Amino acid sequence: MNTLSEKNAERHPVDQFDKWFRDVLKRKFKEPAAVMLATATTGGKPSARAVLMKDFSKEGFVFFTNYSSRKGRELQKNPKAAMLFYWDVLERQVRVEGAVTKAGKEISDKYFDSRPRLSRISAIASPQSRILADRTMLEKKVNELTTKFEGQEKIPRPAHWGGFILKPTYFEFWQGRPNRLHDRIIYVLSKGKWKMSRLAP
Repeated sequence: MNTLSEKNAERHPVDQFDKWFRDVLKRKFKEPAAVMLATATTGGKPSARAVLMKDFSKEGFVFFTNYSSRKGRELQKNPKAAMLFYWDVLERQVRVEGAVTKAGKEISDKYFDSRPRLSRISAIASPQSRILADRTMLEKKVNELTTKFEGQEKIPRPAHWGGFILKPTYFEFWQGRPNRLHDRIIYVLSKGKWKMSRLAP
C-alpha cells in the first residue's frame, strides 16, 4: 500500500513531483503527462481542459498552445492557473497552482521544430477555439499550407503559437488510502521558502 507522510516526502515539492512522476513512467500510462489545466477570465469565470505537460523543473511546468485560444487569451489577461494530475492506478493526484508567463522564444521554437510536420502545419492552420462554418475550411487551409511548405524542412513557428510556464506557489500531493483516510500533503511558498503541512482527508 502506498503512503505519504511528512517523513518520507521530499523537502522540495518539485523533487516530490519528480519522484512520483518517475513512478508513473514505470507504469506506462498512455498519457502520463496529461494534466487538467484550469484558467479563468478576469471576471472569475473558470474553464478547464486537458493539455500535455512537456517539461517541468524548479522553474515551472511547461505546456504549449495557440495564444489566441480560449486558454491563451485568458492566461494573457489573468495570468494565474491551476493544474491537476490524476493517476488512478497509483491512487495519486497532484494539484499545482501559480502564476503563468509566456515561455521564451527559444523554448517555443525548439519544441515547435520537434513536432511532427503535420502537427506544425495544423498549428498554423487552426484558429483554435474559434467557430468554424464547417470542417472543409480547415482541411482546405491545411492542404494549402502543405503545398506551400512542400520540400521545406523548416516551417516557421507562427507568432500565435508557443509555450507557457506555470511557476508554482502551491502544491498538494494526494495519496489514496483505505476508508477514505487519504494522505494529503501540501507545500506553500512563502517568502521564498516552501512550508509543508498535512490536510485532513
